[in-house]
Formats: sequence, C-alpha cells, structure tokens
Amino acid sequence: MNSVQSVLDRYAGGTPYERLTRQFLEFDRWSGDDPLLLVAETAVATTGQRSAGGRNADVSEFRDAFVATGRVDSFETLAGLESEDAGLSEVFAAARTRRVLLEVASVLSARPEADDLAALRGWAGEADQYRYDEDPIGSISGIGPSSFQYLRQLAGMDVAAPDATVSRFVDTVDTELESATLETTSPLLTIASCEWLAIVSAYSPIEIDRIAWWTFADEDERQVALS
Repeated sequence: MNSVQSVLDRYAGGTPYERLTRQFLEFDRWSGDDPLLLVAETAVATTGQRSAGGRNADVSEFRDAFVATGRVDSFETLAGLESEDAGLSEVFAAARTRRVLLEVASVLSARPEADDLAALRGWAGEADQYRYDEDPIGSISGIGPSSFQYLRQLAGMDVAAPDATVSRFVDTVDTELESATLETTSPLLTIASCEWLAIVSAYSPIEIDRIAWWTFADEDERQVALS
C-alpha cells in the first residue's frame, strides 16, 4: 500500500520545492516584499491570467508607471485612484483587475498596522479560508477562494491555493492512495485535502502547492519561476 509520504516523495523528487516555497515565505521573488506589487499581482490573477510571465509583465508595468514614479506610495494613495484612471487603464486593460486592486487597497489601508506590509501580513495571518466570503477582502467581487489564498501566500503565509493545478494534483495523489478519500469537488474541500496531506506527511501546505505547480508547469513557466 502506498503511504501519503511515499507518494508525495515521488512527486517531490527532483522538484525544487524548497526553493519555490522560500520564494513566498521569505519574499524572495522578483517583486520582493513590496505590498503594492503583491496586491497588484493578485488582482491580475483574478482575471484568469495563469501565465507567471504575463502577470509579471503587467505588474512590472504598474510598478514603473505608478510605484517608481511616486504616484502611488501606499495602499491609501492607491485606493484613492479612480478605476477609470487613464494611466491605470493603460496598464491594466481588464476592469476587474482595476476594481479588485483598488478595493483590496482600500480594505488594507484601513487596518491599524504601522505600515502596508504589516497590514497585508496582519490580514493574511488573521484570515480564515473557510469563511473567506465573510472576510472584507474575500467578499470583494472577483476574489474567490483561490485568489484569497494566493494573496495570503504572497503575504508569506504557509497555505495552499485551491486552483485547478492543485486540484488536479490532489486528484492524482488520491488515485495512488488506497485508504484516503481526498475531495476536490469544491475549493474549500481542496484546501482541506491539502491540509490533511500536510498533517500526515512531512510536507507543509505551501510545499504541497509548489510541488503541484511544478508537476504540471511547462518548462517556460518553470524557468520564469526560477529566474
């Protein structure tokens, strides 16, 4: 009988999951620990932009046009922009991206922490994925369980995001386990399945998430992640 550990070990073998995990937990990604860029990346992801290269390009353009120029220097100034702002529309063509970006910034700007990164991390640490729709960010139209968890990952939390890739991976693992019944029929059940796998193995939720991503990513996507 295959154990959870042995099955996950096979998928983890040859996977730089520890490096991929550190990128999130230690802000060792191209965007660093700039909370404005982390929120912008989440907003872009809500449109279904699955390509890391595509997301990075959009967020880089936002950084160059708004952050580097000083036009936006905090969640407060970001939230003060209009969704139809010409410059913002030029960077983010999708109205959903702009709306989510500004609404998330508005929520986080009202938090009591001393700086924006602390506000983002404070929210992420308190957030309850199983009640995401009652959360001030989770209740924003366009934010679902996957983008909710993705923003928490970008904020340095050890969580899994229930996107299509993670669901596919959990289903694959389930077929190799005789005694486990993992569920992916809803995003919250996918999260619960990842958490159960973490409890009964040596891998954390975000490590399982990164192993899943690597397993199904193409070579170009892998190279972007490691660059």
